[in-house]
Amino acid sequence: MRYRQWAPEYERIQAEFGFPFEKEKAASERLVELLPKPALERAEQRIRARIRGRDAIVVGLAPRSGAPPVWMLPRTAEPPALIVADGAAERCLAGGLVPDLVVTDLDGPIPSEVTANARGALVLVHAHGDNVPALERWTPQFPRELAGSWAGPPERGLVNFGGFTDGDRAAYLAEFVGSPRILLYGFDFEHVAENDPDPGTKRKKLAAARRVLDLLAREGRARIETWAADGTLSPYVPQSTQ
Repeated sequence: MRYRQWAPEYERIQAEFGFPFEKEKAASERLVELLPKPALERAEQRIRARIRGRDAIVVGLAPRSGAPPVWMLPRTAEPPALIVADGAAERCLAGGLVPDLVVTDLDGPIPSEVTANARGALVLVHAHGDNVPALERWTPQFPRELAGSWAGPPERGLVNFGGFTDGDRAAYLAEFVGSPRILLYGFDFEHVAENDPDPGTKRKKLAAARRVLDLLAREGRARIETWAADGTLSPYVPQSTQ
């Protein structure tokens, strides 16, 4: 999905949550200052090279989901790309899996994301209006390949493939770079972690994330499926009516 298709939905999200675009812009400018120069060059091409048109496993952070049971998938000539959302990197590493990409706005267990980066994962750091302190603290600590994203139009070396939360941004990324099939693992739009400091806002964000993925399922080119921990695969069925 291209930015022009995605932008109207994000405008809706901005109005729904009251995100000031000026703060988004300021955060993106700070991220540009913090990223090393190579991270701002050819970001889309580098990400595309990581995926190479393979199927993608997109790993979310649903409560108690653990690492994806990749041994349950049929063997293929090209193994699927592993794209993880934020703190799901910790679960994957614990299961012996090194992600191809980590999509993060730096609000999870970030040391595991730094570790994944050190082991070869490309980390896509997302700037938004209220994460500048995290950008400043953590961006310089990633030792290897980085890229940056934000909520506005692709510019200044930052990308925007679409999506709202880390999980659905990862799915949008996979669709954008040509994955024909996307397996969503560890996605739960109903339940909030017991230790979440603001469960009301979290539920609202989960509802928006579901709506965003419904849009991708309707208008994107990839076939999207949900993958349960028991190995069950089922088509992703849009629920929202837009």
